[in-house]
Amino acid sequence: MAAKRMVHAAMAGACVALLTGPWLAAAAAACPIVLHDVTGETGIGFVHTDGSSGRRYIVETVCCGLALLDYDGDGDADIYFLNGAALPGTERPQPARNALYRNDGNWHFTDVTDAAGVGDTGYGLGVCTGDYDNDGDADIYVNNFGPNVLYRNNGDGTFSDVTQAAGVGAGNQVGAGACFLDMDGDGDLDLFVGNYVGFTFETHEISYMSGYPAYVGPLHYPPTKNVLYRNEGNGTFTDVSAASGIAAHAGTGMGMICADYDNDGDTDIVVGNDLAANFVLRNDGTGRFEEVGLGTGLAYDLQGNVHGTMAVEAADWNNDGWLDFYMTSYQRQLATLYQNMEGAYFEDVTRRTGAGADTYPMVTWGAGMVDFDNDGHRDLFIACGHLIDNVEQFDDTTRYAARNLLLRNTGQGRFAKVDETCGDGLLPQASSRGAVFEDLDNDGDLDVVVLNSRREPTLLRNDSAPTNHWLQVELRGARSNRDGIGARATITAGDLRQIDEVHSGRSYQSDFGKRLHFGLGHRTNVTEIRIRWVGGGVDVVRNVPVDRVIRITEGHREPALPGRTP
Repeated sequence: MAAKRMVHAAMAGACVALLTGPWLAAAAAACPIVLHDVTGETGIGFVHTDGSSGRRYIVETVCCGLALLDYDGDGDADIYFLNGAALPGTERPQPARNALYRNDGNWHFTDVTDAAGVGDTGYGLGVCTGDYDNDGDADIYVNNFGPNVLYRNNGDGTFSDVTQAAGVGAGNQVGAGACFLDMDGDGDLDLFVGNYVGFTFETHEISYMSGYPAYVGPLHYPPTKNVLYRNEGNGTFTDVSAASGIAAHAGTGMGMICADYDNDGDTDIVVGNDLAANFVLRNDGTGRFEEVGLGTGLAYDLQGNVHGTMAVEAADWNNDGWLDFYMTSYQRQLATLYQNMEGAYFEDVTRRTGAGADTYPMVTWGAGMVDFDNDGHRDLFIACGHLIDNVEQFDDTTRYAARNLLLRNTGQGRFAKVDETCGDGLLPQASSRGAVFEDLDNDGDLDVVVLNSRREPTLLRNDSAPTNHWLQVELRGARSNRDGIGARATITAGDLRQIDEVHSGRSYQSDFGKRLHFGLGHRTNVTEIRIRWVGGGVDVVRNVPVDRVIRITEGHREPALPGRTP
């Protein structure tokens, strides 16, 4: 902790050095979040490719996401990067592939792709993780342009490709996000697989903007249907897309999340569609879904416009006990915050809260509603970057390589833009895509990994001052699924009450957050943790010390299992 305070002091000085004029004192004082770019220190050599050759295939623009998972069960988060692949007109000496980096601690990562056997050379788009066979370790599903891949974790640091045996290849689609969920409360994880548009190389088109070549949008191709697989509990899945109601709706899926938006105890599905109304697939509790996007207010923005929706993220931004949604979008559209009005409908509160600050000129991608400074209020991180690499030639209002955005939740119903004063972490400029958030160094605050198109990723260490308290909760299902995916945690610490859920697949075609993180401000004791498991079980743990990780296993109510401090 002492070392961290020294780092914070140095970074705070750097914040001050960046500022001039009469705003100096106020801006420096408003710099509680400090993010430091440590990419060059990590040993990560991954470089992304979208396989482009100048022919401008639409699939290049939507590549791709990444995942954080503890694949080896050692208590820290490892990184799985998706990659593109060579498209017609492109030649590579070696095929591009996905990459798994093991977290060795102290911000060093080792490439274990070969040893683990997860170097898929397909055209990666979306990814999710979860223990689909309930054997105690994290499995990986990759949603590709082309056949998809399911990797089963063997529990010894290696994975097996079980796609064909499991029956989840999903054909030759242009993929999108993917999510594991327990749709019917039977204790095992089902699989929702998103799809984008009906593109093929034979139907390829190109457009021109002010005479310059550019990518066409999704409306040039037919919409597609998403796929839902039911887990049969024996290592195989059955396609229930039609029977469940999922196949009744064709769209242009991008990011998505499976979350209980109406607090009725089962998991619903929210799909962000590109230039089409977003889907809200309400679960009746048995795994049958009704599309209710229009009625909920999530289909369109406040003015009734469709967005080029990219990411879908869910969290309770105002601590009222209901999950809200944040969706990123295309240039000249605000990234949008939808506030949950107690399950009846959602209200677009973007302008009132400042949650879309500086997003209008940008194409915005991965997003996280996470508490960076542990003050008990969730902040917004937004990955930015255009998808047209020559956009500056005909549009001087935007940039291909852009800086990402950070909006701090003031706790007063507003967000304040702080990326200019939060250290050097928001200085890199890239065309970013997926973004994920986890406590990578187990020091009690959330760090950032961003996948950037056509270049190396960005890793940001959170060096915010350790003045606020925190608690992290790991869930282990017994009757319900082992990861606790879909479970709802409600914590009470004095006057602060927060909720969170365990999700698999979120933001822009990415996955993070299996360990729930709660910032507590200056509160020194959590009086109660209430876990509502998918399937209806409830566990309660009381009087939990702060600044530690605790594990709660379904059916083990009190006392809490011992935690660990950094």
